[in-house]
Amino acid sequence: MTPDEFLPTDGDVYVSPRYLASSTGFGDPALGPLLDLGWHVEDDELCNVYVSSPDHKVRLGYLPEGEDDGLWRINAYKDPFGPPTWGVCFNESAPDEVVHAFTTALAKTYEQGPDACLVPPDPRHSDRDPFLAVLPLINRGWQLDRPRPGIFATQSPDRLARLELTGGQLDPTVELSTRDARWHLWVGTSVDFPAWYATASTDTPVSLLKVVTECVADPDPVLRWREDTHSYLAGVARVTSMPPPRPARPRSPTPLDVQRATTRKPAVLNMSAVPRWSTASRPAVPGTRR
Repeated sequence: MTPDEFLPTDGDVYVSPRYLASSTGFGDPALGPLLDLGWHVEDDELCNVYVSSPDHKVRLGYLPEGEDDGLWRINAYKDPFGPPTWGVCFNESAPDEVVHAFTTALAKTYEQGPDACLVPPDPRHSDRDPFLAVLPLINRGWQLDRPRPGIFATQSPDRLARLELTGGQLDPTVELSTRDARWHLWVGTSVDFPAWYATASTDTPVSLLKVVTECVADPDPVLRWREDTHSYLAGVARVTSMPPPRPARPRSPTPLDVQRATTRKPAVLNMSAVPRWSTASRPAVPGTRR
């Protein structure tokens, strides 16, 4: 069962690609996976909600009355009384499905042990290579880009969504309080005025980043009410009453196909027409930041 199946199914239209859908304005679905674990929850007089793990090493703030448009702020700590080890932020317009995918993965990771949420990316380990978080986008046709020194980026085919990974040393305080973080995902036609954005600081676990990019790259549409569809989406996103058909998968070979292939005389291969591949085909690791 996918995380999307736990989300509310109210709506009268389907929006695709899903990264062009805005928030529904309801925070309950994204809070659910953490509350189901029995995490402590409280609120203030402004209706901001604060959720924390039993050991207080992971904390989430749902801040509709916060100081900026960072609606969701999630931090993890090695020391509950020290500075955050990593931080993730989703702004007020981020699609519910994306935030819910993250909190679902966070809950599952915490169940493996509190320290599982503190494992930083490391390109020396195949299961912690930061590039793993980019692969779901590349596999859906997103294009690689190097817009400026020290920045590795990938962009959706319609050029309306972009993920940037910044290299070099970054100020942890700046990463946690601004959009100048190691990871910056934004949607729209202008980085200064995005439809929505998400950021993640340097030591955010790759497994948590990957579920976000997998959700963004998912070709399935999301359900919304037409009257709530943001004006930005009206002329750009595909809004339909029925979900668009998914691309047909290649037919699996039958035993007869296999028999024909094994008895067919092999053709002569022209080696000059075969592209040469090497490990150099892998995108270069981002260099130092400007």
